[in-house]
Amino acid sequence: MKKCRTAALLLLVIFCATLTVNGNQTDSVTTKVVLLGTGTPNPDPEHSGSSVAVVVNETSYIVDFGPGLVRQAAALSPRYDGNIQALDIINLKRAFLTHLHSDHTVGYPDLILTPWVQGRDEPLEVYGSEGIKEMTDNILKAYQDDIKYRLYGLQPANNQGWRVIAHEITEGLIYEDEHVKVEAFLVKHGSWPNAYGFRFTTPDKVIVISGDTAPCENIIKYGKGADILIHEVYSQSGFEKKDAFWKMYHSQNHTSTYELADIANKLKPGLLVFYHILFWGATEEQLLEEISQTYKGKVIVGSDLDVFE
Repeated sequence: MKKCRTAALLLLVIFCATLTVNGNQTDSVTTKVVLLGTGTPNPDPEHSGSSVAVVVNETSYIVDFGPGLVRQAAALSPRYDGNIQALDIINLKRAFLTHLHSDHTVGYPDLILTPWVQGRDEPLEVYGSEGIKEMTDNILKAYQDDIKYRLYGLQPANNQGWRVIAHEITEGLIYEDEHVKVEAFLVKHGSWPNAYGFRFTTPDKVIVISGDTAPCENIIKYGKGADILIHEVYSQSGFEKKDAFWKMYHSQNHTSTYELADIANKLKPGLLVFYHILFWGATEEQLLEEISQTYKGKVIVGSDLDVFE
């Protein structure tokens, strides 16, 4: 395991030193990708719930709200001896949701309320699938007594930072500012009618985040030209030990190492990063061995708080 991590980190250093965009060496890196959580619904203490931050200059964009995301962001901020100012929790102002599964949304109340309590003074902007407005309204209703107490009790609080502007998205361009363009694309996650992946285009990188998905054509369509492809995965050897029901379920909802190798061979990303990882008893080394049988590109088994530049 240690040898595997050492080799992976060395590979990452080499990758960062030689990254090119559209065939040209980048003079300075302005974009970071941070894995705030690489876990699944399983309560693994070493892997927080699914969440990724794309940081461009001093602005952060959060993708998915798995449990623990606010504390994970804080861990990398200067307030707690980190060096990413954009992840100071009062700077968590823009967020994107792949789908409404609980392991991607349990941290949503935390993302709404904790930055406000600490001083965020403007509404959180959220972009998500159909249902995100209703979920937002219900969360705010559930916490209305807390909000009222902080507004009108002895504790001073502003009257903006608890608010949320929720946008229900469809496929295509959903957000654009001076730092980033964000496109949403439908993916195949079992019977979910509106599960999405995201393509972030920044001044120096293209980052594609799969969300929860089985192999689908949209990953190929929107994954082309990715400098970093962050993709969910499960162990093929672990899958083979499952009974027929769970094989059917996982094959329709998620992507195996073998299937991801096929996707990566078509896309040839600059770097492939595993997240939302179903190990099922496999080690990091075994996951890499499985995918390397047919894919020879750069691969990292993502861990919580990994930063890619």
